[in-house]
Amino acid sequence: MSGALSREQYLASLSAESATFTASVVRAGLDAAVPGCPEWTVSDLVWHLTEVHYFWSWMVEGERTSPEGYVPPDRPTDGAALVGLYEATAKHLLDVLGGVDPDRPVWSWANDHSAGFVQRRMPHETAVHRVDADAAAGVPAQMDPALASDGIDEFLEHFLAGDTDAIAMVAGSVHLHCIDVAGEWTVRPTASGWDLTREHAKGDCALRGPAADLLMVLWHRAPLASIDVVGDADVAVRFLAASRRS
Repeated sequence: MSGALSREQYLASLSAESATFTASVVRAGLDAAVPGCPEWTVSDLVWHLTEVHYFWSWMVEGERTSPEGYVPPDRPTDGAALVGLYEATAKHLLDVLGGVDPDRPVWSWANDHSAGFVQRRMPHETAVHRVDADAAAGVPAQMDPALASDGIDEFLEHFLAGDTDAIAMVAGSVHLHCIDVAGEWTVRPTASGWDLTREHAKGDCALRGPAADLLMVLWHRAPLASIDVVGDADVAVRFLAASRRS
């Protein structure tokens, strides 16, 4: 499995983040606005994460090599039923991922076609949306630094835009540096894609801060001003725009 954490750590993080998400949803209320997803209410956020968990459970459990044939669940109209469906779906996902070999072949949209990709992706997906629910409830965002550092690595590996126009637009190298846990990366645009190295190196700009703050900036859940920017700030702005985040 790729990533800095073990399979057991990913599953433990998924379990904890799923439970905390529910608590934050209840605290915020289903009609509250979600600052990180401006067109959504908390109800929409719950439904989105339910669909994500349902889809990947279906994909991994069936050892599927294609999403063809997938039928999404029906969205409950009752708020309590929606939260209940989320909780049941999250539990099923955890059961499925806990019983699968990380090396089992499974379709994914990334270049990693293994169950291990899903075991890593799901705690990060859930953690970012848990932060969304916290924000809707007016709760300051917090995240385990080790999970956040791995989340930065996953973001840089899978969520930078691959089209040549986006890469050329950045026109500079970026160094990212966690100040609370291990984690350093240097990203350089090239004619053929991104050159990502996990090392300390000088870039045209550097983004420095606690791992959770850096991750939230990458996911556009926090402003660039919330971390330290050294060097060419315009490169940093263009870099943050060059992502496939959803």
